[in-house]
Amino acid sequence: MTPENLNVVVLAASGVLLLGVIAVRVSTGAGMPSLLLYLGIGLLIGEAGLGLEFDDAALAQVLCSLALAVILAEGGLSTRLSVMRPVLRLSAVLATVGVAITVAVTSALAWLLLDVDPRTALLLGAVVSSTDAAAVFSSMRSLPLRKRTGAALEAESGLNDPPVIILVTIVVSEAWFHLDAWTAFGGFLQQMLIGLVVGVAVSFAGAWLLKRIALPATGLYPLAAMTFAMLAFGATGVCGGSPFVAAYVAGLVLGNSGLPHRNATLGFAEGLAWLSQIALFVLLGLLASPERLPHALPAAIVVGAGLTFIARPLAVTLCSTPFGVPYREQVFMSWAGLRGAVPIVLATFPITAGVPNALMIFDVTFLLVVVYTIVQGPTLPWLCRTLGLMEDQGARELAIEHAPMEKLGASLLTFDVPAESRLHGVAVAELRLPGDAVLALVLRDDELLVPRGETTLRAGDQLMLAVADRHRSHVERRLRAVSRAGRLAHWRGEKGIVRESV
Repeated sequence: MTPENLNVVVLAASGVLLLGVIAVRVSTGAGMPSLLLYLGIGLLIGEAGLGLEFDDAALAQVLCSLALAVILAEGGLSTRLSVMRPVLRLSAVLATVGVAITVAVTSALAWLLLDVDPRTALLLGAVVSSTDAAAVFSSMRSLPLRKRTGAALEAESGLNDPPVIILVTIVVSEAWFHLDAWTAFGGFLQQMLIGLVVGVAVSFAGAWLLKRIALPATGLYPLAAMTFAMLAFGATGVCGGSPFVAAYVAGLVLGNSGLPHRNATLGFAEGLAWLSQIALFVLLGLLASPERLPHALPAAIVVGAGLTFIARPLAVTLCSTPFGVPYREQVFMSWAGLRGAVPIVLATFPITAGVPNALMIFDVTFLLVVVYTIVQGPTLPWLCRTLGLMEDQGARELAIEHAPMEKLGASLLTFDVPAESRLHGVAVAELRLPGDAVLALVLRDDELLVPRGETTLRAGDQLMLAVADRHRSHVERRLRAVSRAGRLAHWRGEKGIVRESV
């Protein structure tokens, strides 16, 4: 590639990225999922628009898999285990049994209504059966939804890809002609277990290391955290497991390990996830052929209707009723089973394998995602309010970030005093922090103050506090307790344990 060509590529890529960033703002204002605009950008610059030709399904599959890994890792990093723990069993059942029910029902409807062969019907049912992590994460976190419901949907979307990937891989291969259910089930268990074990092992090692070394620049901590998640992804793939499970689990463990500079890490990971979403959807939009899409529209509507109004509600009802999930939450979970990049990426598998009807499967899946995202996405806030599932936001929890000072055996804590926090009006002496904890600076109204015992804290203050590592967790609990219950927090039974309402 010549320097001139490189400049053109960088210019074009930068323009597409800026369009993607602007699309986020436009989609938010219009109440539409941004993935539709990203797909539209891909179609616009593709062969039917500006004339850029791209038909390498194998390359698209590889690049999109890497983008999905980043999105899953970010989803794990930003998820609190305290929220997920109560819904983990439900999410696991939805991601396995629920997916099996969805595949069976959708495939049967496709076989009966579209007059296709069993292999094509099974592929149609399989590629659209898993909910999409990118779509679910972005939609759920923009809603004031009860954390339990949102966490169940997020965990399901992070866990339900591997079963479908395994199924699609088997169906498009020669194994389809001598399919053994027990062998397939064994392969599924193997991939899930290896992904879980490797993801946990790599992330524990990463957390142990990052909490014990002082890196020379703050920006290295977020980079290292994401690198460990991708290390888990690659190592699991080499070991024969599911790399997507490993990336999600690694992010989950790292995000709940009390990493230094957690807020910076989450901000960096969120930016990478947005970049991955933009690249992923634009690439898939490029891969689509507008000339073929109109012919696939009737089939897409049929398969999508069966999936959305029959298969998904049936799967949610059968899987969630034994867990005592209220009917209103079941209705929302059924409607919020969003499809996005994952089904379209899976639809590239038949193309790369040379399966008959592969282009039809891709076109149907592409249109199904577009049509039903338009139908489902904008109605989620209304449905959340109608079903009474909106979360009472209340006062914002105290967010404490720490940076290690390795040579001193201490940490530097920084935090803001949120509005409605009961730290407001509390004197420094009334915090009753351990003797070696020192509140060093207070930034108030752009003015730095050196606090004394009688200094009274105010909402909006930014505080900097130094503490020995052996007392850091005690200090953090005390600060959270006073923020929630005031100077008499101990007498009111408030312990300051990290919590998330469910």
